[in-house]
Amino acid sequence: MKVIAVVSQKGGTGKTTLCGHLAVQAERAGAGPVVLIDTDPQGSLSDWWNARGAESPAFVQTTLATLPHDLAALREAGAELVFIDTPPAMTFAIVDVVANADLVLIPVRPSPHDLAAAGATVDLVEKLGKPLVFIVNGASPRARITSEAAIALSQHGTVATGFVHHRTDFASSMIDGRTVMELPRAPRSSGEIDALWAYVAKRLERIDEIGAAARNGAAHRNGAIAAGWSA
Repeated sequence: MKVIAVVSQKGGTGKTTLCGHLAVQAERAGAGPVVLIDTDPQGSLSDWWNARGAESPAFVQTTLATLPHDLAALREAGAELVFIDTPPAMTFAIVDVVANADLVLIPVRPSPHDLAAAGATVDLVEKLGKPLVFIVNGASPRARITSEAAIALSQHGTVATGFVHHRTDFASSMIDGRTVMELPRAPRSSGEIDALWAYVAKRLERIDEIGAAARNGAAHRNGAIAAGWSA
């Protein structure tokens, strides 16, 4: 099971929308069972899920005190992916969530204020030793600032290929618990989420590969040490 935290200390970055959309797309792509957790006191993700008629992705209530226990229970129950939405501020809640995450997604709108605010989030994630991916969200087509933002972010971490553009499809779909993939006419928006999830899925595979290599290396070193002692 992999835990993905969607984090930003600035409000208005589209964090909740991306969290819901990626969870649905992951389920549609066969990466489930997928579970959603909302740690934001505003409860926007909870409200969206309550308005949603579909059974998937699942939603689980938790508290920061019980988060590690609840994640362990989800793992035992067979969950494959957990997406966690977080408050738009640097709080102890974010620290606890990131500490339990395998990957941190940081949505950033291409504006000077958003770029400046991303620094504190990056510092926290790096201190906890977690891999991160920036997502350029709410981009304007062919706007120079979009590419400039991606270049600036790349100095501090990995930037997801492709941008999620500002379209009313996203807001209108969230009103009644849907996503752009479930709207009758939103092919461009749907395609962007499809591509974004494909990128995130590859990052998760890379994390697995790095972890496996580290474990194999440790086993090799331990074996060499044991052989040395026995000799």
